[in-house]
Amino acid sequence: MRTSVSILLRFRLSSESSTNERLMKNFIAYYRVSTKKQGRSGLGLEAQVEIVKQHIATSGQVVAEYTEVESGKKNNRQGLKQALQHCQTSGATLIIAKLDRLSRDVEFIFSLKNSRVDFICCDIPDCNTLTLGIFATMAQYERERISQRITDALKAKKARGEVWNTSNTFTDEARAKAYQAISDNARQADYINNVLDTILLMREKGSSYRDIAAHLNMRGRTTRNGKPFTSVQVRRIEVRHNELIYRAA
Repeated sequence: MRTSVSILLRFRLSSESSTNERLMKNFIAYYRVSTKKQGRSGLGLEAQVEIVKQHIATSGQVVAEYTEVESGKKNNRQGLKQALQHCQTSGATLIIAKLDRLSRDVEFIFSLKNSRVDFICCDIPDCNTLTLGIFATMAQYERERISQRITDALKAKKARGEVWNTSNTFTDEARAKAYQAISDNARQADYINNVLDTILLMREKGSSYRDIAAHLNMRGRTTRNGKPFTSVQVRRIEVRHNELIYRAA
């Protein structure tokens, strides 16, 4: 009787182990840093590795890693192409730490979608082949808005008859003020690019304030006070934006 129980117990343990092995997924990680300096120092790369590691801690294992140093605007990425090919031949799932690590170009992301490779974005767990197009469109919209702002600013400066000064004509005090202004504008631009552009784009597509708030919260965005968004706050941002546009008109 004891022998039968022992055999049955071993059989159950063996079955559970086999089941767990079948449930564990194989992942191929893709890491990217934007500059050669970051690639040499490992800045940003270690953070991506840790994010991926934590995300799949209980669900699978990384069987291969591909790392490349390249600009976000360049889509001829041999490392990513190799990672996709590896996924296609092995059946593994592509995993990245952030969606923008793949590309900010809509056409390129759609080519990823058409490759039929399963993928996971750690920063947007709900992103899949069905929702990828939405996120890609927003990323491209953000990029175009930034380029347009720069173009408009340069045109306005030229229209006022202003010229660019070389760096050696600035005093130390002027440099300090400029640095502070750049820092403040960068923080403001980051908030606008991450929140306002998303709100405007989704409103153009007919999304409700509640849906927009849910989308922002799902992507980990917060208000300036670090709190989750509500439909009231989303509407307030849009109204404020429209008021500023009206005054400037």
